[in-house]
Amino acid sequence: MGKPIRFNAFQMHTVSHQSPGLWTHPRDNGHRYTDPDHWTELARLLEEGRFDAVFLADVLGAYDVYQGSADAALRHGVQAPLNDPLALVPLMAQATTHLGFGVTCALTYEHPYTFARRISTLDHLTRGRIGWNIVTGYLDSAARNLGLNQQLGHDDRYDLADEYMDVVYKLWEKSWDDDAVVNDKRRGVYAEPSRVHPINHAGRHYKVPGFHLCEPSPQRTPLLYQAGTSPRGTAFAARHAECTFVSGPSKQVVKKYADDLRAAVRAAGRDGDELKIYAQALIVTAPTEAQARARHEEYRRHIDIEAALALLSGWTGVDFSRFALDATIEYIDSDAGRSALASFSQADPDRKWTVREAAEFIGLGGRGPVLVGDPSQVADQLEAWQDETGIDGFNLAFAVAHESMRDVVELIVPELQRRGRYRKEYSPGTLREQVFGQGPRLAPAHAGRQVRIDAAPLKSAA
Repeated sequence: MGKPIRFNAFQMHTVSHQSPGLWTHPRDNGHRYTDPDHWTELARLLEEGRFDAVFLADVLGAYDVYQGSADAALRHGVQAPLNDPLALVPLMAQATTHLGFGVTCALTYEHPYTFARRISTLDHLTRGRIGWNIVTGYLDSAARNLGLNQQLGHDDRYDLADEYMDVVYKLWEKSWDDDAVVNDKRRGVYAEPSRVHPINHAGRHYKVPGFHLCEPSPQRTPLLYQAGTSPRGTAFAARHAECTFVSGPSKQVVKKYADDLRAAVRAAGRDGDELKIYAQALIVTAPTEAQARARHEEYRRHIDIEAALALLSGWTGVDFSRFALDATIEYIDSDAGRSALASFSQADPDRKWTVREAAEFIGLGGRGPVLVGDPSQVADQLEAWQDETGIDGFNLAFAVAHESMRDVVELIVPELQRRGRYRKEYSPGTLREQVFGQGPRLAPAHAGRQVRIDAAPLKSAA
């Protein structure tokens, strides 16, 4: 029997996420994204399905590469309008007991001192169910709206990110001793000052002299997710990531990503087998194969080519309006997302994808596979993908909100449970304990536990 299959739900605080155009489906409820009930209903559904977490994607700019304008993104609801994902966490946490929350936050545009406090607050309020998807951003539109002419270069963003991580690790892991909070009402002492330490960080990008404003939260450091598969992104993941997300149109691509990531983690002195890898996928299912295939065709009729190209242009930094739909695409190196086009060209070296084919592919479920069939057939496919690639689970996109997730919970989860490939109950504890079955803290060998706070700065003479 193979290892258990794990699920995350890939969501975004917007009308349409990974299936641009599907918001026009008559059964889709994406337009309810501003309604709190929309999110609490989803949270309860996912907890019923024993999902590890809802993974909340985010960007800080508009998809304005296509035709040099955001018009297509606005017209077709391509991740616009878009609300803050962190605001959803307290709502969904109140509606659940075990479900985790992986939030995407771009470190390039937020100071580590304030960000560390925000995450610690959420970890407290969720009783330790918060995770952070570490991203550096890829949209120039975000950089411009935050006062820069354009974003930093791809590798430069990761250089900044390494220092950023050192700062938040010092705040989360080293600023407060485990016994700093004494809550001694008799003495009138809540926290022992000698056990709370300024971090005195003075680096190339950040200066943070003080101590963390929050007392230690259940996990201290949130569960750390990361999604970069470029050489520099892989090196970053090797040092920091506990869980990674990969996206690719074939098992060949996903297996290479998984093998490379585990090898990089081992080379960094950590246990590569402990890294949890989730691959993106979309499940289209129904009680019978005929019904599932009919539903798949129904969904395909709502794919919007222009919307998909607006999304792909934003991911890659390449304006696909400049190419005919029957033109072939090649791997193009850009400072946006280096993995999006590469995954297509690597999936089948003998195949030349046309612009239309790429748009149709990502137009339903993004850059991962679409698994179609009755529950038994889909379970077979899930097992094959996991067993043949070495991944640990799936980051499940949706076609129709919340229909796609409901189908998974009601049809696929029971089938996997019957096969002994999916848990039947949650275990107690924090998100990190749910995922790894160990303690709530980072592993002792992790970089976050190894950082040291700097010595106190010298005081100038009076």
